[in-house]
Amino acid sequence: MTTASAQAALEPVRQRLRRDAEEQAAGLRAAAREQAAAIVGQARKDAVAVLDESTAKAAATAAPVAAAELQRARDAARAAVLAAQREAYDDLRVRVRRAVGALPEEPGYDRLLQRMTRLAEQAAGPSAQLESPPAGGVIARSDGMIVDCSLVRLADLAVAGLGDAIRELWTP
Repeated sequence: MTTASAQAALEPVRQRLRRDAEEQAAGLRAAAREQAAAIVGQARKDAVAVLDESTAKAAATAAPVAAAELQRARDAARAAVLAAQREAYDDLRVRVRRAVGALPEEPGYDRLLQRMTRLAEQAAGPSAQLESPPAGGVIARSDGMIVDCSLVRLADLAVAGLGDAIRELWTP
């Protein structure tokens, strides 16, 4: 099987996993959006408080000292917002992993696993060694090639595949 035909053979699996991940992610996104909004809102409130306090201190000091203090406050505010965004992203990733981790209990998982195994083995080659990760899925290894179809890896790819759409979590 050529790489192109292996890729084409894997496409239905990718589409199914993407569709399942998108459906699960839709519900998770709503909850994550709400949580992220609260986290980001609090971070913004904290940032405003830090900025207000820093501005008051800066007014009482010399201009160079005031400028440095204001920049530190902006940096702290930005760091707080970035930390809140990272927390929201990590929370979504954990939730998607948890949801995908439940797939082995779902009807039809055996068929899905058989298909992923066949496709992974075809992609890795006839000498592929198959491995069943504890969280589900399959990993095929052969000379210098690893085809990782573990459920954890596929969940991470689904979240990473959201790309810029992930910003919806923290954009009011």
